[in-house]
Amino acid sequence: MNILIIGNGGREHALAWKIAQSSLAKKIYVAPGNAGTELTNLIENIDIQDIDLLIQFARERKIDLTIVGPEAPLSQGIVNKFKENNLKIFGPTKEAAQLESSKDFSKRFMKKHGIPTAEYQTFTEPKLAHDYIDKKGSPIVIKADGLASGKGVVVAMTDNDAHNAIDLMLSENQFGNAGARIIIEEYLTGEEASFIVICDGKTVLPLATSQDHKRLLDNDLGPNTGGMGAYSPAPIVTAEIHEKAMNEVIYPTIEGMKKDGIEYTGFLYAGLMIDKNSQIKTLEFNCRMGDPETQPILFRLESDLLKILYDAAQGKLEENMALWENNFSITVVMAAKDYPNKPRFNDEILGLDSKEKDTYIFHAGTKLIGQKVMTSGGRVLGITAKGQTLNEAKNKA
Repeated sequence: MNILIIGNGGREHALAWKIAQSSLAKKIYVAPGNAGTELTNLIENIDIQDIDLLIQFARERKIDLTIVGPEAPLSQGIVNKFKENNLKIFGPTKEAAQLESSKDFSKRFMKKHGIPTAEYQTFTEPKLAHDYIDKKGSPIVIKADGLASGKGVVVAMTDNDAHNAIDLMLSENQFGNAGARIIIEEYLTGEEASFIVICDGKTVLPLATSQDHKRLLDNDLGPNTGGMGAYSPAPIVTAEIHEKAMNEVIYPTIEGMKKDGIEYTGFLYAGLMIDKNSQIKTLEFNCRMGDPETQPILFRLESDLLKILYDAAQGKLEENMALWENNFSITVVMAAKDYPNKPRFNDEILGLDSKEKDTYIFHAGTKLIGQKVMTSGGRVLGITAKGQTLNEAKNKA
């Protein structure tokens, strides 16, 4: 099979790396990819991002399946357009992807279908938002409504931080259109976990659990980022929590979409908050695999990912199961200087030829210039390792 993967991050490198291990894979194209995908056997980067040109490429190269990595093309309707052209693609439609592309849509959907989530209000006017903070007090969470590359969330521990976040989003337009509307929601306590499943519209296949770490610095300090690392499995997700996540969040979401006239196919990622009484609430939905969660999850997958996704794209997911190695894996992100505010680009990267057992370096913000690998993004590499314990995996990484 000829495969096209859309995206250029660590998630897409991990997807391409795993799919390249399938006996079904003939050629894998990544658009636009990074230095890591360019340097991997069977994989070729193509510098195309326009959806119409991608459709033309898929036709010309007889692509059997397109897999969408990031959120932006999903929100632009890439799945709808590929399907209109009778091209097989795995991912949710533009209508379904609103679960991620609009937090207001997502919160209203959860409320309507009884999915547990934090209390919230939506605002477009700064004064009303400031008044709400004065009434509710801190700690409180302020979120940009639209897509902001994982950076549009401020966990405000003081009233002052909350007022500043409102000004940055609504008055100073820090996130452009994504922050023209904001959600203010209650601050939840507990431990977070990432719960990701594959869905073909009717059947749901859960992936291994994981937990990512969004703060820039050690000990959960510093600003929120797109994610500084992740590990799998997440011990916090016990068998009881797993069952709750499926019955209280995942199944009601797929069924709720169906009731609203939308068939959900693709990856579905629920960010969960688990409290000390093992109650869960949904923090957010993503309509794709997480980055960096993809890397440690796929590092443990024994099954043929290409077969699973190809069958899912045809509504035949029930014929599959996912088998996992009985171990832990971890990804530690290496970021550019001054990430996430103003990351420095075009630094040369050395030492990439490390061949440590049970480890792999997934690329994210990298590019090839001649024979040199250079930085080209905020999050640059995902150093991934596995071991019989989480500590062993961490030490290897």
